[in-house]
Amino acid sequence: MILELDCGNSFIKWRLVSPSGEVIAWHVAPDQAELQGWLQQRRDGGLTAARLVSVRGEEETRSIVRLVEKFVAGPVLEAKVSAERGGVQNGYENPLQLGVDRWLAMLGAYDLVRRSLVVIDLGTAVTVDLVHASGRHLGGYIAPGLPLLRRQLRSSTSRISFDLREQTLGSIDEPARSTKQCVERGCHLMLVSYVAAQIENARRHLPDDPVIFVTGGDAGTVSALRGVRHVPDLVFRGLAIACP
Repeated sequence: MILELDCGNSFIKWRLVSPSGEVIAWHVAPDQAELQGWLQQRRDGGLTAARLVSVRGEEETRSIVRLVEKFVAGPVLEAKVSAERGGVQNGYENPLQLGVDRWLAMLGAYDLVRRSLVVIDLGTAVTVDLVHASGRHLGGYIAPGLPLLRRQLRSSTSRISFDLREQTLGSIDEPARSTKQCVERGCHLMLVSYVAAQIENARRHLPDDPVIFVTGGDAGTVSALRGVRHVPDLVFRGLAIACP
């Protein structure tokens, strides 16, 4: 079995994959403690190799790698950004400055369709990347995601106070009548409008009807937009390409 890990800003996601590519199990946790407990339960679980992507700090990433190495018989491969991989050409002026999670999501998306596409990843931040049908990465955008929008409102205003754990959205088309709902609906409406504008912008740069991929923890927020394709495991798909 192959262990795959996606160590994002907010959560560590991991899954078990068979040698044939079948996903056996999928887990999400906020930190290493739950990952360690799961690994200890599978101490004799036949983990032959692992591949990992991390946007966490260097020290924390090394700690996760050392933990995984204790339970995996084979190598632990860590994905890195490169100038070209899987038919995709990195569009950054300095390719190494591109976020590795964005890079892998593009690799996964391009491998699925081999045509022009947009990847919109809705997590702690919202990232947008445009890829030409030839595989040339045109560049992208980064904006705050829902978690950052909520926290910024709560921490930067003296009279907007609410419990971040409460989720009382309702319809974003209806004006809200409590502070919590005002924040939730306002942030969601801002996000949906931003993504819709990015889709129209992408169609101007990629006139051959690009495929619009959405992924990330808040992808469901925009999944009703016309023409979007929700693929939750784009980063994992790219990880398998970067670390075969």
